[in-house]
Amino acid sequence: MVFSSFVFLFIFLPVFLVVYYLTPAKYRNYTALVGSCVFYAWGAPRFLFVLALMCLLNYLMGGAIFRTKKTDVSRRRRLLAVTLCLNLCLLFYFKYANFFVAEVNILFAKAGFRTLKWTEVLLPIGISFFTFHMISYLVDVYRGIVQPANRFVDYFLYIIFFPQLIAGPIIRYHDIADQIRNREFVSARFISGVLRFCAGLGKKVLIANVLGEVADNSFAMKTGDLSLSLAWVGVLCYSFQIYFDFSGYSDMAIGLGRMLGFQFLENFNFPYIARNFTEFWRRWHISLSNFMREYLYVPLGGNRVARWRMFLNLWIVFLLSGFWHGASWNFIVWGAYHGFFLSLDKLVPSAWINRVPRFVAAPFNFVIIMFSWVFFRADNLNHAVDYIYRMLGAGTVTSSSGPLMNSHSMFILGIAILAVFVPALPGIESWLSGEEGRRQKTSWLILQFACAAVLFFLAASSLAVSGFNPFIYFRF
Repeated sequence: MVFSSFVFLFIFLPVFLVVYYLTPAKYRNYTALVGSCVFYAWGAPRFLFVLALMCLLNYLMGGAIFRTKKTDVSRRRRLLAVTLCLNLCLLFYFKYANFFVAEVNILFAKAGFRTLKWTEVLLPIGISFFTFHMISYLVDVYRGIVQPANRFVDYFLYIIFFPQLIAGPIIRYHDIADQIRNREFVSARFISGVLRFCAGLGKKVLIANVLGEVADNSFAMKTGDLSLSLAWVGVLCYSFQIYFDFSGYSDMAIGLGRMLGFQFLENFNFPYIARNFTEFWRRWHISLSNFMREYLYVPLGGNRVARWRMFLNLWIVFLLSGFWHGASWNFIVWGAYHGFFLSLDKLVPSAWINRVPRFVAAPFNFVIIMFSWVFFRADNLNHAVDYIYRMLGAGTVTSSSGPLMNSHSMFILGIAILAVFVPALPGIESWLSGEEGRRQKTSWLILQFACAAVLFFLAASSLAVSGFNPFIYFRF
């Protein structure tokens, strides 16, 4: 079940909200837990039991780590290491076993050996995200940043809470521990949640879906049919699709959290107006960037090591980040690409970069990022390389193809460009960030409600007439 579906919008969500707020406050965690289990089981019932067992294991081991005396460092480390290995082994089995068996079979076939017999493993929805939640919980308990959950219900809810279960944002337990134990209904928060949800729904359905069709048609074309202009149109549309799809989903998740009394941290902050890759990763998928920094980059030594080691740390982090996104060489190359440009950022003083006006540096940086999205979207590494050749004007077009875009998709592309790059103009980003101050004004609230109602109506109408409603991050 995805947020941008009729089942969720008109059946699950309204029924759940009614039941949730009819439930006495002290029992609402149970309602949220049952609703989240139903939400997850709707799309992957067979994996609900696996997820519950993983949660029970991590809950018990988190408690064991906490109860072990801090003076017994070796035992605490062993408990942490064993539990982390179990989590990572499960992630590896479900997400990467197919990839490695396929690669081994390719080598065996080339060497003349008999290939391995293997039944493909199905991927549990959201396994990458809830595994990272489990890891952050264990490490934070080990570090003494947070005390373990008092009840299994609280921990299970933290992991399986449906607004952030499928695609994040990645939330650390100590950020919402108090909210799990005690929260109250605040009408202003609920209203802001509704408005945020509608904004995210509009981004996903009205922009990402439309541009996604164009991108799919471009990447599905044969190399001989792909001209220079069609290649650039395809990757441009995909660059906006993945942003509006994922940030729209994050907006919906944050909005749903507010409707239920939770405050989640922001996950996107106008990433395409970044001057360089370092700033891009401070603005794009912020929760993943924070996770990688806190639980991988800093433990490796971060910036507190020799210069060559710092660059190595960056490459390790982004190679693993790429592999986390998907079991394919494409994603490994994508991670290496970002690691390379992040390393270049370290060689250029930030003062030099900051002298360049944002509205000049941002489009240039965006074009470089676009090339990385080819590896993210292409079917395989050869497809990605061929596509980039076309973007560079290499090769010969052997047959002609009609235009990828109609008047509607061109209009939506124009809206996407404005929405993404207008904040790069002087003063615009700070004005947009000042929404909290404007929210108290009645006129501003009325305008927001009107926009939200229009977005919801248009999104629902679009879903009713179109069968195209992909969700990019389902496979992660």
